[in-house]
Order: sequence, then C-alpha cells, then structure tokens
Amino acid sequence: MTNTLELHRISVSEMDNNCFLLVAGDEALLIDAADDAPAILALAEQAGAKITAVLTTHRHPDHHRALVEVLEKTGATHYASFLDAPALPADVDVELNQGDVIDFAGHDLPVVVLRGHTPGGAALAAEIDGQTHLFVGDSLFPGGLGKTTSESDFVRLFKDVTERLFNVHGDDAIVHPGHGDDTTLGAERPQLDVWWERRW
Repeated sequence: MTNTLELHRISVSEMDNNCFLLVAGDEALLIDAADDAPAILALAEQAGAKITAVLTTHRHPDHHRALVEVLEKTGATHYASFLDAPALPADVDVELNQGDVIDFAGHDLPVVVLRGHTPGGAALAAEIDGQTHLFVGDSLFPGGLGKTTSESDFVRLFKDVTERLFNVHGDDAIVHPGHGDDTTLGAERPQLDVWWERRW
C-alpha cells in the first residue's frame, strides 16, 4: 500500500493537549481539535495533507476548542462517540459505537468506546510501521486511569480499559493520551491491580 500511515503531533494550549494527525497520502485524520486551529492546520500543511476527518475523543472543552474552526475551514467529516456527541459544539457526522471501524484512506481504524471519564469517550487503534498505536483521549495515562467522579464511573472505566485495551492488545502497543507523554500497555499492565485498589 502506497498510502502508508504516518503520525504527526502537536501540543497546544496551557493544558498540554495532544493533537494527533494520521496522514495517508494527501489525506489526514485529526484526533482532537483541542485548540489553536492555525497551528493544527499548519501541521497538516507541513505534512502535505488536507484534514478530511476529525475524531473528537470526548466532550470536555479542552479537547474541542478549535473544532468548529477546523471543521469550517476543512469541510472534514466529524466522528465522535454517540454517548458524548450531544455535548459537542459541532454536529457529529458519524456517531461511533463500540466495535465500529473508521475507513480512512483505505485503512481500517477500529474504534473503542471507553466509559467513565465521560459518558463515553472514543479511542482509536491504528497500525503504523507494524506497531499498534492507541489514541485514548483522557481515559488512560502513564500511571493511571483518567479522572472519574464516582465509584461507579471508576469501575466502568477500569472495566472498559481492561477488557477493550489491555485484554485485546499486546504489551508493545503504544498509548497516546490526550495530555502529556506516551506510554505502552506493557509499562502500565503490572499496575492494574494497584489502580483497582486505590480507585484511580
């Protein structure tokens, strides 16, 4: 396949929000138009691609402050979880469910819905250079799960992350969170019991 996937990224805002760009040929899929639309559009231009799809991982405002502007300037198709879609500031063209697949430039990108940090965030898996990359929003970070506000939300998020990420992918899968540094499932797997006990 000539339009192999490439990964580009930029950090925006005072909250160190990660915006990820999956590029295949002259098309780009943006994961979270978090802030600073000009910087995001410039990233795509530098990669020689046009943003044709945008995935919003979840409903928290720091992940979609540039969404309306990016969609207006690109005409991209907007994807989000059906659970978080009603709270977003732009119409969602394709509402995603657990197990859905986004067809992007000939690549099948499996969708994982992770409930707990919000009613239902959307995570995405992609194979890049033979390695699995997981774009997880704010559901998983180095050292713990994303913030939850109740016992039931924690249990739901722990269960989803365990069953839909750790039980599906190998230790070498790279985890790209919505803020800060990357990690791997292998680095975090030994801590699952600790997270369960401490409840965050």
